[in-house]
Amino acid sequence: MSSPESLRIVVLPGDGIGVEVMDACLAVLAAVQAAQAGFKLHFEPQAGGAALYAATGTAFPDASMRACEAADAVLFGAMGLPDVRYPDGTEIAPQLELREHLELFAGVRPIRAIPGVPLPLADPRAAQIDFVLVREQTEGWFYGRNHTAEVPRGDADTCYDLGRITRAGSERLFEFSFRLAQRRRARNPAKGRVTCVDKANVHRAMALMNRVFRDVARRYPEIASDHCYVDAMALNLIRRPWDYDVVPTENQFGDILSDLAAGLVGGMGMAPSGDIGANHGLFQPAHGSAPDIAGQGRANPTAMLLSASMMLEWLGERSGRPALAEAAASLEAAVDRVYAERRIRPFELGGTDGTAAIARAVIAALRETVTA
Repeated sequence: MSSPESLRIVVLPGDGIGVEVMDACLAVLAAVQAAQAGFKLHFEPQAGGAALYAATGTAFPDASMRACEAADAVLFGAMGLPDVRYPDGTEIAPQLELREHLELFAGVRPIRAIPGVPLPLADPRAAQIDFVLVREQTEGWFYGRNHTAEVPRGDADTCYDLGRITRAGSERLFEFSFRLAQRRRARNPAKGRVTCVDKANVHRAMALMNRVFRDVARRYPEIASDHCYVDAMALNLIRRPWDYDVVPTENQFGDILSDLAAGLVGGMGMAPSGDIGANHGLFQPAHGSAPDIAGQGRANPTAMLLSASMMLEWLGERSGRPALAEAAASLEAAVDRVYAERRIRPFELGGTDGTAAIARAVIAALRETVTA
């Protein structure tokens, strides 16, 4: 960690609406710091993304990677544009390299119904949705992307992708998940359950992952544990998402299920995430760069703001500074308040409040909390 006086936060706005939601987030974090003594954040902007690649041929400079290595945390907007691609046809996605390089093995995706946000499920229990997807991010079916030398060559009409599951990679994912369930249970006795999602009935790698899950579960007898195949989980998240608490899964499955889950609570604009490793943390909204609305001021920064709250909480846990945890709680409460009191309604929810309006409303709610 940096000095007690200042925490170094690398800022990667990236492409499209990533730049806009990041600007809103930094304005809100300035208000958080003004309201909460006991810590200081030093923001260090760095370059990266598809626009940079189009201009220079480099998507993520070495200087940006070195800065991330040295940072206390990384705040990430969005990177990638659909019309800017590598020669092999894949999109620019430096975040994948960051996950592997910094060993950000746990993609933590909280899925929580925010009071006042319209929900697609008519069942009144939908207001109780509060679970966390934990996506393994260093292996699985994404592994072959950066290990092409291990993949059969194929030809012009045949391609191969390589997946990999290891005991070590699965074990650290499940240890993380059970510890997370312990913390959630300490805050809410109704919580404390881990559900492994895989396809162990078909894939040998998934069968290994499932065996490791059962091994780790035996170390946490006080935490309930169960298992679900990914296709059944896709159904269950529509039928009864309020039944789940901590849901660890393989990389590709987590990528798909996190988008489905975000739809349960208002969409990608409401979905924060944190990419967590043993020594590093990166925090970003789960959405992409949305070039179709970039530059229009319509982007919803809520996911970015909640990701910043996750960052503050994580920094507080690592540094032992209660002020950071208090600031995280204040920011999340301010977001909840502006939705619960119907002060804002984003465009994607049928309203007319854009990026700046939502940021202003959250800042006002923060100030009201301080002066109350």
